[in-house]
Amino acid sequence: MIQRELLGTAQVPGGPELRLFRHDRDFMIVLGGNELMSSRMSGSEIALAEQTCDRIKGRKAPRLLIGGYGMGFTLRAAQARLGKDAHLVVAELVPEIINWARGPMAELAAGCLDDPRVELRLGDVRDEIAGFPGAYDAILLDVDNGPDGLTREANDGLYSQRGLRAARTALRPGGVLAIWSAARDDAFARRLTKCGFAVDEVTVRARTNGKGPKHVIWFATPV
Repeated sequence: MIQRELLGTAQVPGGPELRLFRHDRDFMIVLGGNELMSSRMSGSEIALAEQTCDRIKGRKAPRLLIGGYGMGFTLRAAQARLGKDAHLVVAELVPEIINWARGPMAELAAGCLDDPRVELRLGDVRDEIAGFPGAYDAILLDVDNGPDGLTREANDGLYSQRGLRAARTALRPGGVLAIWSAARDDAFARRLTKCGFAVDEVTVRARTNGKGPKHVIWFATPV
């Protein structure tokens, strides 16, 4: 039996420790007993990018902000969907996540961070949202476990009314705020509406073959 191999650890600023494991050809990032992400389950992260890009199709030089690099599935899916004039800002809070992408997971990353369309910013995605009003055609948030966060209390600020209104301000007219979650959250969906968004809630499977747990993506457009 192949055992899991611990490849590295990372401290989340203001939060707990993350651990990177490899099991055969698969990678897992784990928090305590929770598997936050896995290379075996990329379907919903890919859907986050593809369905967002479809909603802004036809825009010239689209500018997207991706909150949380993770294992890069969302970034690579957006790169495949968008043209050469796109600009993708990736905000990642934990530097080791990027080190892992360039190190043990380099084959999985497939050079996506070296794409000239990509601008990497190490820091809190909330700062990127607050600092650039009217800058983005889409903001994609795959931070923590969704609105019901696990890794860091400060992430709650992203999903509060104040955080959602800041995201609304950062969007260009007709832009899309796309939020990934491991589970449904009816109270959060109502909060989006209260903050001035029209909301489309989509359920997607965790695996690319249409199997695995059900995850949720909210696509929110300012009204």
